[in-house]
Amino acid sequence: MNIQKFAKVTPSPGGEGWGEGERLRNYSKELNKMKSSYELAMERLNKASPTVKLTAAQKKQLAELDSKYAAKIAEREIALKDEMNKFANAGENEQIELAQRQLTNDRKKLQDELEDKKERVRQGKS
Repeated sequence: MNIQKFAKVTPSPGGEGWGEGERLRNYSKELNKMKSSYELAMERLNKASPTVKLTAAQKKQLAELDSKYAAKIAEREIALKDEMNKFANAGENEQIELAQRQLTNDRKKLQDELEDKKERVRQGKS
């Protein structure tokens, strides 16, 4: 039996008429208004740290920084890979490992430096 049909034709016991059907319709409307946990989380996030709109100049600066640091990282990789090839030809495995660690450290240092500069641009301090 369809509950909504039943609610429409059966008055509520309190003598209030068609209250049950109205209550079901209101409940249905409330369900449609409910937000997902994702939507609630995004609202909390935006309250805690609202999204910052970047100007065209800031976007340009960020793109230039990305390009500049990508080139710096590539330059370091090329230089250290050449060294690693020389060490591999000479059979110096310890030196290869040192060069690999150096490359990892240099890459991390440059990426951290990039993020610091990008954050300054986003905050308008650059």
